[in-house]
Amino acid sequence: MSTLLEVSGVTVSFDGFRAINNLTFAIGPAELRAIIGPNGAGKSTFMDIVTGKTRPDSGSVSFGEKPVSLLRMSEAQIARAGVGRKFQRPTVFEDQTVSENLTLALKAGRSPWAVLGWSKTGVDDERILALAVQVGLGDSLGRKAGILSHGQKQWLEIAMLLAQEPRLLLVDEPAAGMTLAEREKTTELLVEIAKTRAVVVVEHDMEFVRRLDCRVTVLHEGAVLAEGSLDHVTKNQAVIDVYLGRG
Repeated sequence: MSTLLEVSGVTVSFDGFRAINNLTFAIGPAELRAIIGPNGAGKSTFMDIVTGKTRPDSGSVSFGEKPVSLLRMSEAQIARAGVGRKFQRPTVFEDQTVSENLTLALKAGRSPWAVLGWSKTGVDDERILALAVQVGLGDSLGRKAGILSHGQKQWLEIAMLLAQEPRLLLVDEPAAGMTLAEREKTTELLVEIAKTRAVVVVEHDMEFVRRLDCRVTVLHEGAVLAEGSLDHVTKNQAVIDVYLGRG
């Protein structure tokens, strides 16, 4: 299987605490992967490293079929290379409409020089509509983002990331705060997106992970503890001891 993202032997420490410990992780170009683990396992730090927010002490992070090192790039360069990240709290422009939010995202995906002379075209309008329809907001283009439900704001933010054509999407706890219906819709959306690009979902909700029906990576103390189907990893005694047996 070809690899889109490869993290190899990565270690990072903060004030003597080893947050990531010789972590090795790989994901293919069109794959859905869930990352689970107890608090402090290194899930957020992993995403910080891939997006350039945190620099590791050692190891390598390569991206693309012709691998390039993400460790040599700035956060902005990594985003332009095709890595998108969605945080747990939706960050949409609440005073702007759904259409305006997507327009801003399209514009943001262009180079600084291209943005200066940019004006929206009919092709852009078609793209905005297609993105809105993809995330279930086709009938809400004229609505202000601030009046959308929590789930709809999450979907809008996913559409804003998709507007920038990422090849890898990192999604942090998408199910948090959603209704059951919204969670089911989010599952369908992430599964569909992963048919054309890599999607990594960090999630605590085991039922949500089960519905994703994908390969699962369990982190513990900054390293991979187990990997495989959810059924496989939840039968692993070490995973039960450090994570599932709690509470």
